[in-house]
Amino acid sequence: MKKLTSTTIAFGGGCHWCTEAVFQSLIGVHDVKQGWVQSTEVNNTFSEAVIVLFNPKKIPLKVLVEIHLRTHKSTVQHSMRKKYRSAIYYYEQAQQETLNELLTDLQTKFEDTIITQVLPFVAFKASREEITNYYYSNPKKPFCEQYINPKLKLLLREFSAFTETEKLKHIEIEGFKKS
Repeated sequence: MKKLTSTTIAFGGGCHWCTEAVFQSLIGVHDVKQGWVQSTEVNNTFSEAVIVLFNPKKIPLKVLVEIHLRTHKSTVQHSMRKKYRSAIYYYEQAQQETLNELLTDLQTKFEDTIITQVLPFVAFKASREEITNYYYSNPKKPFCEQYINPKLKLLLREFSAFTETEKLKHIEIEGFKKS
């Protein structure tokens, strides 16, 4: 695999509130911008996504990609895929090959076929400020407890070495000891 020179990548797949909270909860992620991403050709419409700025020395791209695949329906083609495109958006051509290789490698961890696309990043429209940082501003809201907490519990259970456990100390997981 080629070595990545960029530390910026974008992910889309589900609600950007969920995706934002997942990536905000990781060690080595410096910034998460919530909004809509546009790609090319049949994917030229804007779809909910986040831009992630990260330090690959603290959290490898492969881990970010696996977390993304595991925290949205990356193997399901459903009627809302235009709004919630399952994609990883690359900024540099070198990233495309690396991402395709990572998806091939990670497919072995999934029973069903991964539908997540590797697409070029074209444009971004940020969400309104009042809905950014949604989870960490509203962790007790029913939406957060029902849809986002299960994703964060998965991080704590299966990716704890990369999770900012202090940020998630309010989440209870049976049988899991937080440090």
